Amino acid sequence: MTLFLLHQWKNQIGGPQDASAFMLALRSEQCSQQDKGLIIDTFDDWEVLTPTWFEVADYISDIERLYEDKNFSKRLQAALLASKVAYCLGDYSGSLDLALAAEDAFKLTPRPAARIIGPQDEQYVNKIIEQALDTYKTKRQAGDKNIDKRLVSLVDRIFERNMKKQELRYVIGLALDTRRLDMLQSAIKQTKDQVTQTTLLTETVAKVLSSQLDSIFRAEVLDTLFRLFSELNEPDFVSMCECLIKLDKPESVAHILNRLVYNKNELLAYQLSFDLYENASQRFIDKIEKALVPAGVSSASTTEATTSTVTTTTTDSSAVSTTTSGTTVTATTTEESSEDDSSTSEQNTSAEKMETDEKTTDTEQTMCPEVNTRLRKILRGEETIKHHMQFLIKNNKTDMLVLKQIKDSVRTASAHNATVIANGLMHVGTTCDDFLRDNLEWISKATNWNKFNAVATLGLIHKGHEEKSLQLLDPYLPKENTDQFGFKEGGSLYAYGLMHANHGNQEVINYLADQLSKGSTAAVKHGACLGLGLAAMGTQSEEAYKVLRDALYQDDAVVGEAAATAIGLVMVGSINTQVMRDMEQYIYDTQHDKIERGLRTCLALMAYGRQDEVESFVNPLLDDKAHAILRQTGVCMLAMAYAGTGKADVVRRLLAKVAADPNNDVKRFAVIAIGFVLSNDPEQCINYTSMLVEHFNGHVRYGAAIALGIACAGSGYKEAIALLEPLLAAKENFVRQGALIALSFILIQQTEATCAKVVEYRKTLNKMITEKGEDSITKFGAIIAQGILDAGGRNVTISLHNRTGQPDMTSVVGTFVFLQHWYWHSMAHFASLSFRPTCLIGLNKDLQMPKTEFRSNAKASMFAYPPPLEEKKKEESEKVETAVLSITNKKKQLKKAKDEKMEVDVEEKPKEVKEPKDVKESKDAKEPKEAKETKEEKETKDAKESKDSKESKDSKESKDSKEAPKPDEKKEPEASTHTIQNPARVVRLQLKTLSMPENTRYKPLKALSQGGIIMLRDKMEGVEKEEIVELVAAGGSTAETAKVEPEPPAPFEIVLAQY
Repeated sequence: MTLFLLHQWKNQIGGPQDASAFMLALRSEQCSQQDKGLIIDTFDDWEVLTPTWFEVADYISDIERLYEDKNFSKRLQAALLASKVAYCLGDYSGSLDLALAAEDAFKLTPRPAARIIGPQDEQYVNKIIEQALDTYKTKRQAGDKNIDKRLVSLVDRIFERNMKKQELRYVIGLALDTRRLDMLQSAIKQTKDQVTQTTLLTETVAKVLSSQLDSIFRAEVLDTLFRLFSELNEPDFVSMCECLIKLDKPESVAHILNRLVYNKNELLAYQLSFDLYENASQRFIDKIEKALVPAGVSSASTTEATTSTVTTTTTDSSAVSTTTSGTTVTATTTEESSEDDSSTSEQNTSAEKMETDEKTTDTEQTMCPEVNTRLRKILRGEETIKHHMQFLIKNNKTDMLVLKQIKDSVRTASAHNATVIANGLMHVGTTCDDFLRDNLEWISKATNWNKFNAVATLGLIHKGHEEKSLQLLDPYLPKENTDQFGFKEGGSLYAYGLMHANHGNQEVINYLADQLSKGSTAAVKHGACLGLGLAAMGTQSEEAYKVLRDALYQDDAVVGEAAATAIGLVMVGSINTQVMRDMEQYIYDTQHDKIERGLRTCLALMAYGRQDEVESFVNPLLDDKAHAILRQTGVCMLAMAYAGTGKADVVRRLLAKVAADPNNDVKRFAVIAIGFVLSNDPEQCINYTSMLVEHFNGHVRYGAAIALGIACAGSGYKEAIALLEPLLAAKENFVRQGALIALSFILIQQTEATCAKVVEYRKTLNKMITEKGEDSITKFGAIIAQGILDAGGRNVTISLHNRTGQPDMTSVVGTFVFLQHWYWHSMAHFASLSFRPTCLIGLNKDLQMPKTEFRSNAKASMFAYPPPLEEKKKEESEKVETAVLSITNKKKQLKKAKDEKMEVDVEEKPKEVKEPKDVKESKDAKEPKEAKETKEEKETKDAKESKDSKESKDSKESKDSKEAPKPDEKKEPEASTHTIQNPARVVRLQLKTLSMPENTRYKPLKALSQGGIIMLRDKMEGVEKEEIVELVAAGGSTAETAKVEPEPPAPFEIVLAQY
């Protein structure tokens, strides 16, 4: 009877209405369990519940009571119905709890969409899944161990459903969010295809490195991924090394390189070493080099000497340690046993056979001394620096006329200083110091700290020219007779550090430390501190730290600022608790603003990349209400700690400081910090700063401009340029300066084809530099901006991220310290650390550049150098022909004819004299030549007269014909592709257009789209001799000197009879 009534009620005209009678039946004890079950099933249908849920909601407690009744057969269905009613009420948390109570009655697969109400069940199921995952993530991230088992069960069902659908990338992402390493491993192992597994692992590594995971869990994930990589026959060694860099395990990287060399895969070992130098710190690379097998030592003996775990694992792969270090060693060994397969696709031997081969040959193989030397030179960066310097010298296209115009417009000391620094930036790494040599008298006008900066620019120009660094700087280095103030000597020590920036060996570090100890003037010590910090960057050397700390504690303002900055450079990213506490305390103790600013930079650099680990240091600093310098320090530490992470909560904290803090410096640094944090997401940075560029406070607008420049560096973003252009007309001079520098950051290496705004911007820069009425601060910024725009001979770009998309320590640090030029102009030289050569360099197994071509599938003009300036010539006024009367013309002609006739009449015939035979022959030989010359002169004269007579008549016609193009000279359409020679200049946008030509001799070891230094495998090795690109000497020429070629000599005749 109940079933019949439900059917009639459900199908009545107008649909089901007034459900109260059935809800009262659920409450009644006289209604049977079976009838109640029928009512529950009926209302579980969305077509019934949708028009009646507001009535059913009044009886939700009765439905829940049925669920609690253990004897009710439809109790799970009752819980599901109650969950749906709660969902309709908007109580999603309660709806989730009831859905969990429904257990298996809640299906992850939604029911088909109803004809009238649509996909209502799909919306409900998706909302419950979303609520469940959010709740689970929150509890897991908070470390809650008492999570509802029913919630865990539901999440497991979600994982299983997606794995069955082969939605593995979704499962991996969900596993990272919910911190489920077991599901991460299951998803990767779900597919048996090794290529797919490798792809998934590589993508996961990139996702982990760019995600906002806490440092502890990220280390666990990377360790797991490394272990999974090691189980593959063809692992991605680049991603494995990225994992090991983040895990700080250089010994494991060394094991990989050793095994690759033993398996005769030197090319891959070289490629990994180049990538390691680009991505790892000096300290990390030093440890790799120490762990490498020495030349001539067998692999077996070295393995036994270094670690017994590797040998044990090679013979018994089942012995796996459960500790983190043990897992890494085991993974390395397992990976090593299969690297011969992975490195060359030609080899198809199985892993088992390879292990057997290694066991039998390990004792016989040794590290070739030549290969060992090359490997160490690559790791030290010697090869990278050498080839980058060759590239910059060969392709130097600096427009010297730009510098000449700037020099001619300089009238103040600050503009003179800016011009010298701009010259250094324009010639970074080119070794071309022509401007300095050609303008020695003008350069000598620099005095005091300007002289310091001028000498320091030699370090920019000769950056990377390390072999002859002391020889180049010898005239300026400290000697026994030091200058009274030592500006020249201090600048030379600074230049020495710039030459060896992030690449100083122990000899360089010891020399600078010795000069710091011996220094007698503040300028010398200042330069020595900065040079030592640059050379020992990232080494975390205790010796260097102690020397710099002693200089800091002298409490000299000039020396202390440089010493504090240098300590930050040496200890960058170390978060050494004791050092940080000492530096923080000294901020309270010192009375010098300069030292306080140096310590602010120091603490910020030490926090680089440490994310949540610095929170315990940052929070007290941000909350300090008495000292603005401490709040500035806290903001700067956030900028460095979270650089390139894109964390939204950090950005919100920085915006709160912009809004609430009364100190202008804090506001400015807080906005700049947003640019560092969002450097991996330019569009998001534009969204955050779009309102700040219109802020009433000039310091906030300056910070917004710099933030846009940092986040959008080298991108040519039109939205960012549109926000910055109005700031060029700001009333504050420092805001205009910031806008100019930011625009140069964004427009560097942009062409008219890629970003049309760059042409107008160059004109704006030239106008601001040359105009007499421009403010000195703005003019300083304009000149520096010009140097950045044409940096490195127009062959470098600015990027805070490396080729894999991870924050680049050197670039981030260099940009941050460069911004301190707001207080101290000498810091402007640090911009060179953020420059990256835009090159594609192919190397063979001998680390030489073979002559080969790359194809770019784009027009050559798309990425060409900007055209050089043309020197303006003085415009000559057109000659107007004088009106001549006809009678006057006739008289002149008669007079001329008479004069010619008179000259002939006066002429006497020479007497005949007998001459010697040889003299007569010589004279006869000369006569035809003289007659010819006389004839040519007469013809030239007649032609000139004829031309003059026609000039007035045809002047207009000749002008028109000159302007109109000839039909024969039609411009041919530009080819859609072009080839570039090794080493090639390849800008960022051009990378995706690159490919190897067909039938080429070389095969790249990695995709050309990644750029940089790429190893090339010679397919004709031993068959045909390679052609090698010749190396050029340092001191390369500029675009002007390279362009001018000597003209061929004029044609001439030789008369043999005259000799």
